[in-house]
Amino acid sequence: MSALSRPFLPVLVRREHASLAIKLVAPPAALGLATLLNLGLYLLMGRDPAAVFHAMLLEPFLSWASFSEVLLKMGPLLLIAQGLAIGFRAKVFNIGAEGQFILGAIFASAIPIWLPQATGQWIWPAMLVLGALGGALWASLTAFWRVRLNANEILVSLMLALVAAQVLNYLLLGPWKDPAGFNFPQSVMFQYDAMVPILIPGTRVNVSLLIAFAFSLAAWVFMQRSFAGYKLQVGGLAPRAAGYAGFNEGRAIWLSLLIGGFAAGLAGAAEVAGPLGQLQRSISTGYGYAAIIVAYLGGLHPIGIVFSALLMAALYIGGDNAMVSANLPVAAVRVFQGSLLLAYLVAIAFVRYRLEWRHAAHGSAP
Repeated sequence: MSALSRPFLPVLVRREHASLAIKLVAPPAALGLATLLNLGLYLLMGRDPAAVFHAMLLEPFLSWASFSEVLLKMGPLLLIAQGLAIGFRAKVFNIGAEGQFILGAIFASAIPIWLPQATGQWIWPAMLVLGALGGALWASLTAFWRVRLNANEILVSLMLALVAAQVLNYLLLGPWKDPAGFNFPQSVMFQYDAMVPILIPGTRVNVSLLIAFAFSLAAWVFMQRSFAGYKLQVGGLAPRAAGYAGFNEGRAIWLSLLIGGFAAGLAGAAEVAGPLGQLQRSISTGYGYAAIIVAYLGGLHPIGIVFSALLMAALYIGGDNAMVSANLPVAAVRVFQGSLLLAYLVAIAFVRYRLEWRHAAHGSAP
């Protein structure tokens, strides 16, 4: 068969250098693609796409009351995503941040539950510290199994998240259950000094948002300006080169998972010491999984993650609005989140590769 008669086939060819403009266009292009796909889905469901679009993507920014709730949601998403992104760039895939978030909430709640009469401004900072340590401790189980037994950290961290949920159920249905709570699975309400101070008067936005921004700055300095962060990035991009340079793979795994667990645990502590004011089963709201989307949508870069966390927080609030005003099921909101990640992965593939049409090789055509 001659070259002219052979069919053309699409081939992905890796770009030598991806331009900055293409990298910047990828996230909004992914958002646009995901929006179009989901608006088509809503049309098939018999919903008004314009009403859903308005409720989900516009309403969170149209009033101060709604936007303040976006900022409240942004805090934990930003914290967890920044911690996960450090590990992802080192090719250490911590998928169990939800469990580390829960353990952070449990550890933090121990202080007001065991010391209900305690007073003083030391309580809420101690809760945040204890929660961060609890999340790191839970992540250390994954690091141990990964380093010592070469167990896959994706599976181990994910399974430990399910274990964490059962630990929470045990505590709230047993020793930590509020005896005056009308048999609801929840702890006692925390005292005033166990609550994170309000940052913006008249809203529920608290100091944890500033902590999330401070952690984002620390993540940028760590990854862009420190030798330890450089070693993690080299280990992710070129494992053989990292090994040749003497970088310790086990140490990188431990550090990546501990940072991710620390951030997730801190977010869990801020949640119970902030908007909830007690330990509840509803603490597990999927922040740990949504933060994976946030990390990748932000390009695994600390600055990009700030903007993607704001977007995902808006989708949380907008999704609630759409369920009420547009009669949208909760599953449709989660589909939007998942399709956003899928669209971004498609977009980033065209950032790294270009599509070329080439003649098929001999024998490839029927």
